[in-house]
Amino acid sequence: MTQAVVAGAIVVATLNALSGLTGAWIWYRGDPREGRAAPAFWVMLRIGQGSALTLAIAVGSLAAAGKHPREDLFYLYALLPLAIGFVAEQLRVTSAQAVLEERGMQSAQEVGTLPDGEQQELLASVLRRELGVMALSALVVVFLALRAAGTAHGF
Repeated sequence: MTQAVVAGAIVVATLNALSGLTGAWIWYRGDPREGRAAPAFWVMLRIGQGSALTLAIAVGSLAAAGKHPREDLFYLYALLPLAIGFVAEQLRVTSAQAVLEERGMQSAQEVGTLPDGEQQELLASVLRRELGVMALSALVVVFLALRAAGTAHGF
């Protein structure tokens, strides 16, 4: 059983590494609206998040069945990616407001008064910040999943 849990954690780490590195590359490159990489990032990110949820459900099922690892720290590493994803989504939601506040705007309606070019620039800034937050969260999940794999002994 230990091998299956370790394999699951490595799959979670791999999927999140792909999305995290892709997101970091898009963020570094600049405008996330260009090309097809950004939509692919969001798909990969959601797949990575789904894999973390699947691992958490599997670990919970094993615990309910009376199968426990030797180290209780494993549960922290296996379940914390769900919390990381939730917090990252909250930060993503607030990123648009932060960009507006940086530019002295109180609401999204004020964006409509800007010239078209400035609206597009603002949109790119919001998307870039959202992408950066989510890419970073995926890379944190990679670390946690690898730690989960390293502490998954004795199932």
